[in-house]
Amino acid sequence: MTAPAHNAELALLLEVAGTPKPGNVDRHRDLDDLRFDHFLAGAVGARPGLDLAASGAPIGPAFERAVEGMAAHGENSQFGALLLLVPLVRAAHDGRTVETVVEETTVSDAAAFYRAFDHVDVFVGDPPAELAPLDVRRGSAAIPALEDRGLTLYDVMDRSVPGDDVAREWLCGFDRSFAAADRLVAAEGPLPDRAATVFLSMLADRPDTLVAKRHGDAVAAEVTDRAGVLSERDALETDPAAVEAFADELVDRGINPGTTADLVAAGLFITLDHHGVSI
Repeated sequence: MTAPAHNAELALLLEVAGTPKPGNVDRHRDLDDLRFDHFLAGAVGARPGLDLAASGAPIGPAFERAVEGMAAHGENSQFGALLLLVPLVRAAHDGRTVETVVEETTVSDAAAFYRAFDHVDVFVGDPPAELAPLDVRRGSAAIPALEDRGLTLYDVMDRSVPGDDVAREWLCGFDRSFAAADRLVAAEGPLPDRAATVFLSMLADRPDTLVAKRHGDAVAAEVTDRAGVLSERDALETDPAAVEAFADELVDRGINPGTTADLVAAGLFITLDHHGVSI
């Protein structure tokens, strides 16, 4: 058992166990097509890919294996979280920075990333016309165009920003993931409770890009503004019923700030692996 892979699997489990997380699956809430048990099974299914990353395997194949296992056991539960966790685990293998690890990705890594889309349906927006041959929804069918342009996985992430805050982490040194970890360390209580508190504060910081893609910028801004009001008055401590009501409302409206959950999962890994916080 490798500690980084173990901590990454645990981070996925702790993230979904936190409640309330407005609009997200947690131990008290399911979505119409995605349940709490899907997340549990997905975390376990992803473990072989996380083990590959922890053993020093390239990011692309490790990510594809993690997604394949996740999809086989838990639907599309943690695609974005794995796109953050795999490089973090790979960096932990030999002590390099995650910035170095992602910048050194190859065209082969990018091809494996595209193959991951063959295993699972992922919601993405339409690309610009000039990038249509590189639409990730084409999966492995887009690999010839990818190889013809000589794009690494880092290049692919670069072309996904703005509009995707998971990709943004790759280009910005995983700054929000580390910020989430700092908040988790500073918080008190069991880690799932801390995860719920930090989720709300992260959602208040910046509109969730998955919400923006699915529902538009105005809805994403509304969700962030409302999270900000609750976070500023520490409603999880002073008025937990208000946060519970907000969480239920977003689920009822089909609004899922999933990117924020991905960032919290990455922050939980950093908390466990870098800071040595234990449950």
